[in-house]
This record gives sequence, C-alpha cells and structure tokens, in this order.
Amino acid sequence: MKHFNFAFVLAMLLTLCSLVYGENEKDQALDRYISKYKKEQFNYDYEKVKAESSKLRDSWIAPVNLNYNYSKSNPYKNDQSSHQASVKLDQAIFSSGGIYYGIKFAQASRKYSNFSVDVAKRKLVKDAVSLLMQIKQMDLKISRQNLQIKNSEISLAQKKEQYLNGQLSSGFLDNAVIERNIVIQALYDIQTNKQRLISKFNAISDMDYKTVYIPHLDTITKENFLKYNIVLSMSQSDIAKNRYNKNVTISKYLPHINLVAGYNYDKSENQQFGNTGAGFSGDTDYYNYGLRATMPIDLNTFRDIEISQVSYLKSKVMIEDKKRELIAIFEQVAQNIQNFQKKKTLSRENSDIYKKLLSQTKDMYSAGYKTHYDVSLLENSVNIQGIDVKIFEIDKQLELLTLYEMYKNEKN
Repeated sequence: MKHFNFAFVLAMLLTLCSLVYGENEKDQALDRYISKYKKEQFNYDYEKVKAESSKLRDSWIAPVNLNYNYSKSNPYKNDQSSHQASVKLDQAIFSSGGIYYGIKFAQASRKYSNFSVDVAKRKLVKDAVSLLMQIKQMDLKISRQNLQIKNSEISLAQKKEQYLNGQLSSGFLDNAVIERNIVIQALYDIQTNKQRLISKFNAISDMDYKTVYIPHLDTITKENFLKYNIVLSMSQSDIAKNRYNKNVTISKYLPHINLVAGYNYDKSENQQFGNTGAGFSGDTDYYNYGLRATMPIDLNTFRDIEISQVSYLKSKVMIEDKKRELIAIFEQVAQNIQNFQKKKTLSRENSDIYKKLLSQTKDMYSAGYKTHYDVSLLENSVNIQGIDVKIFEIDKQLELLTLYEMYKNEKN
C-alpha cells in the first residue's frame, strides 16, 4: 500500500511538471559589431527572460509539500518517540480559463521581454555602426581640411608676393596668416573628434575600425518601415500580454476546482498514557484525495478587472500613438535625406564648374597668364567638392541608420 500511494503521488507530480515549451533561436547576425562582453550580457538577458517566463508559465503548478517530524520525550521517566511523515498536494485543475490564459500570458510576456532585449541590442549595434560611419566621415573631413590648408598656404604665399611687390598692405597679409591658422586649428579639432569616436567605438566593439566592413544602407519605403518595425512588434506583443492578463484577472474571481491528495505515515515507540509503566508502539499509514471547489467573493473584483481592462485598452491606444510617432520620424528622415541629396547635387555642380575653370586655367597657365598657384587652388577645389559628395553620402547613411535601428525585415 505504501509503494502504491507514493507511486500515485509521484506520477501526478511528474505529469504536472512535464509541460515544457520550445524556444526559437535568436538571430545573431548583428552581434559582430559589439564586443564579446556586450554579447554575453545580452545572452544573459535572454536567459533571464527565458527563466522568468518558464517560472511564470508554470506558476499554476502547485508544489508538492513534503513534511517530516520527529519528537522524543520522557514525561513518565520512560523514553518515547514519534515519527510523522506526509506528502500533500493541492493542485488547481480548473480555474475558469485561468490556467490556459496564465500560460498564454507567460508566453506573451516572454515575447515582449525578448523584444525589449532585441531593441536594446539593436540600439547598441546602431551606435557601433554609427560610430564607424562617423570615423570614416572624419577621415574624409581630415582629407578635405588638408586641402583647405593647402589652399590657405597658397593664398598666404600669393599675399606674401603681393606684399613684397608693394601690391598689398600688411593687413591683407595678416588676414591670410590668420585664415591659415584657423583652418589648421580646425584640422586639430577634427582629429580630436575622430579620436573620441574611436574611443567610444572601442568601448563597445572588439573589431578594428580600420578594417571592419561598414554596411551600405538602402532606402526603405514607409510601408515596409512600419510593417517590419521592431518597436511596433514590441507594442503589439504588449497588447497581447495585457489582453491575456485581463483574462487571467477575470478568471481569479470565477469558480476554481482543485485536486487535493496526500499520504501520511505515523510511527510511535513506547507511547504511555499515565504513570502505569506500560507503553505501546505502532505505525500507521493512510492516504486521502478529493476535490475542492472555491469561488472568491471580493469587493474589489470589478475594480481589479477594470484596472486590467484599462491597461489593455491603453496599450491599444499606445500602439496607434507609436505609429504616428514613427511616421513622423520617417518623414523627418526622408526630408533630411532629401536635403543631403540636394547638397550632393550642388557639390557635383560646383565640381563641374571648377573642372571647367581648371581646364581654362591650365591653358592660361601654359600661355603665361596664370600662375601655378591658380592651378593648384582649382585642383584642390575640385577635390574638395568630390570629398563633400562622399561626406554628404555618409550623412545620408546616418539618417537611414535611424530607421534601420527599428527595421527588421524577414531576412534579419
């Protein structure tokens, strides 16, 4: 009988604890831009979400209570002892949908929490890529500034000759020196800013900024930006989470049925009743099982349900508000990209103008009407316009990166 009862309780426990759910593997494609320590932190975040979700999912499974008590006494100068052991279970088997909705709530909570980690990770990846783009842009700005310095030095050399020839006053020469100092100091500022960017990048990535691949981002349509938006996906999962939580809250105040079961074992040695000197020993075991039905009556029932209902309705409003916010971000980015495109066009037009002037100046230089200073100035100006086009393209990429931070298409 003892073995049968223990087997009955053990089988019940194993059946209740065998509910496990699979998990999809996380996409690690973007991890290469962040350091191994950052990756480990995010992996622990995912593991924590998984553990918390499993705990929440199985919270409806009641614990099996194991009890043991041993006592020894000598009230009549004779030692007597008692052993008591029991296994008890009080398990909900019907909760008016509460068990089902509790499991669904746990799954929705896990999905929402994973999205939260995804958003944080994509933010960090975006920061790393943004820093790479800005470092590359700083290299272009350094090249551009060096050309500016060359032009200022050419201008200074021209002013010196004109001053020595009595064609200019010393004030014009002083201005040329000041202009040269300004562009050189600007170069130092750019180099300092580049080092700051490198330091920030090295703090979040293990990769070498000199050799790492920088992705080229294509434009996104508004429809796809909203359709594959990870922020909206997180908001949608929040709606599902609040909907299931509302159902769980309602079920708390509806009828519940629990399965109660237990096994008890008592053993007594030399038990005495009075100072007779006689005692007895023995052991007994028995089991019990049955059903328990309950339905709580609580004055705060409707208030509790109303709170969960309001949270659900609020999450539905919030996603619409989030859509409007994202549309505004998209339109602002689109406007900024359009402006950078105009700047690129203007730089190309300026480059064409300088190229024509350069060609004419070279002819005039060959004829002796222009100096080599004039040729060098225009050559540098042509190169500066070409660099400007590349700088504005990176500005455009940085704007697109704002969208890609939240964009997750089916291939990602």
